[in-house]
Amino acid sequence: MTARHGGPDARGAARFDFSTNSNAAGPCEAALQALRQADLTRYPDPAHTAVCEALAAWHGVVPARIVIAASASEFIQRFTAVSTRLAPGAVALPLHAYGDCARAAVACGRECVQADDPAATLRWCCDPSSPLGVDDPHSTGIRRAPGATVLDAVYAPLRLQGRSAWDAAAQAAVFTLHSPNKALGLTGVRAAYAVAPAGEEWQPWLLALQATAPSWPLGADGVALLLAWPSVAVQEWLAGTLDTLREWKVLQTSALQALGIEVRDSVTPFFCARLGVPLHELRALGVQVRDTTSFGLPGWARLSVQPLAAQGALMNALLGLRAV
Repeated sequence: MTARHGGPDARGAARFDFSTNSNAAGPCEAALQALRQADLTRYPDPAHTAVCEALAAWHGVVPARIVIAASASEFIQRFTAVSTRLAPGAVALPLHAYGDCARAAVACGRECVQADDPAATLRWCCDPSSPLGVDDPHSTGIRRAPGATVLDAVYAPLRLQGRSAWDAAAQAAVFTLHSPNKALGLTGVRAAYAVAPAGEEWQPWLLALQATAPSWPLGADGVALLLAWPSVAVQEWLAGTLDTLREWKVLQTSALQALGIEVRDSVTPFFCARLGVPLHELRALGVQVRDTTSFGLPGWARLSVQPLAAQGALMNALLGLRAV
């Protein structure tokens, strides 16, 4: 299975990039300042002690429950491999899900099944989801399901409306995955972490995840990003961007609908639309969107909310292609 991602490709970065879910109101200046001050001349602490302590304090857990990852994608691969040994069996996926989860399962020789399949021994959830940007419909049942569950909460900081059904008690029973680079508009910095569930039964999992990690999951830039993430300055900046993203989203979705384009509702600063034009021709005009075929949603595209200049370029490109 070929990996599919948004963002720059062999041709470089598109001038107007709607294909990633990076916060378009970013980058976060406080996080950038932390990156500028990172010491790139030395190895980081391979145990990432300070990072684990800071994140644990922020989440109200003990540091041993923090699992550092090179990225969310790296965690998906490593967790799938570890769970193959500790709890072999089928992997349950949402109907529309990030392709890396299925790729990791197939690489480990595991069957992929529907999210509510009781035979699964590993379950992936995402709230809000991608590519649709909607609430996870399976959260209530999966909380009580056997085996290991991972909640991908990468987009939770970018939620624009509503509340997650995954409250603190529900998250305490699963592995919850976080990757702040999207929320901070700094996707070029690869750094992520998970908060493991409490309980002695998860100790073998934590030991296995540690044993299969590279010696330095994070570089100095990743360390700086995760240390900055729980800071007051960064969180206040993030909260302040949500109103901007809401305003841009209304303008962007309204403009698309005015062209007769079908747009699906979402609770995030990204959504899916049926654009009705060849996506590679949009890319040739300097506008890139995310083909959602690899998410199990052919014929649609995922678009992140972008500033007004980018929105204008998108509308002009769509009108031009329709005219042709």
